Amino acid sequence: MAKLDKNKTGLVLGAFLASVHAFWSLMVAAIPTQLQKFLDWMFVLHHIKPVYALLAFNIVNAVILVAITFVAGYSFGYVFALIWNRANK
Repeated sequence: MAKLDKNKTGLVLGAFLASVHAFWSLMVAAIPTQLQKFLDWMFVLHHIKPVYALLAFNIVNAVILVAITFVAGYSFGYVFALIWNRANK
């Protein structure tokens, strides 16, 4: 099995999760009404009564969300690569 670079794996997962959450924040800012309808529909598909409502867009919260998800993604990716490399010795 190929050895994973811990830093690259962390960066890729961190960048992926950060980009997903940046897209989410952009959608909250751009189309909140349509996004709320989509969320309500997704809950109903899962047989869950919609109980969550979107808050107004806040740039500070959006930046914090993206930063935290990058750090979490990087950490998980790094640890995953570390475990992967040790398991495949």
